[in-house]
Amino acid sequence: MLYLVPSPIGNLGDITYRAVEVLKQADVILCEDTRTSQVLLNHYGIHKPLTPYHQHNEHKILEHLVEQLAEGKTFALITDAGTPGISDPGFLLVRECVRKNIKVTCLPGATAFVPALVQSGLPASRFTFEGFLPVKKGRQTMLKKLAAEEERTIILYESPYRLVKTLQDLATWLGADRPAAVCRELSKFYEETNTGTLASLAAHYSKHAAKGEIVLVVGPATGAKEESEEDAGDE
Repeated sequence: MLYLVPSPIGNLGDITYRAVEVLKQADVILCEDTRTSQVLLNHYGIHKPLTPYHQHNEHKILEHLVEQLAEGKTFALITDAGTPGISDPGFLLVRECVRKNIKVTCLPGATAFVPALVQSGLPASRFTFEGFLPVKKGRQTMLKKLAAEEERTIILYESPYRLVKTLQDLATWLGADRPAAVCRELSKFYEETNTGTLASLAAHYSKHAAKGEIVLVVGPATGAKEESEEDAGDE
């Protein structure tokens, strides 16, 4: 069978007991970067064969991995940080396992957008996770769609090198006064969350360059219906 095992997004303590046990019992651990994963595995005394599985080889080795799983092997898939399949490799392998009736289990655990959403102070009862915006092709189309159709809180991942441009683009399309939060280095020593409007955050990071992993949370437009947490639990 295939286990999808969330790995810490920063602090190595953010892994479950069950995840450690699954990794210790797996026949092979599939990992995005063996060097990054080895740090985590050494920390918990896990010594298992590692096989690289990333966006550059996932199509090439997919059939071979599925054949091994069908023969009875147990694989654990981890990525550099977070839950496999969430803006990381994993979808292709899971889809093929489902097609071939190979059991798949995803363990609960770390992912960056949930703590960012909750600690942003923006409405969390209804939201959409859009991953990374297109860098070039399709970017304007996506921004136009979000501006025209999306009334929920929006969560994005972004590179520190593109953060200012993304904030400026969002301010243009969604409104300069739209509330937002930039969450940086979650669970790490330099973790911080800055809140404000899209325009004020763009101005701030134009003067103070951001570093590290970033989650951007954008609140609903003014006038959009906001469902309270109490209302959400009534159904």
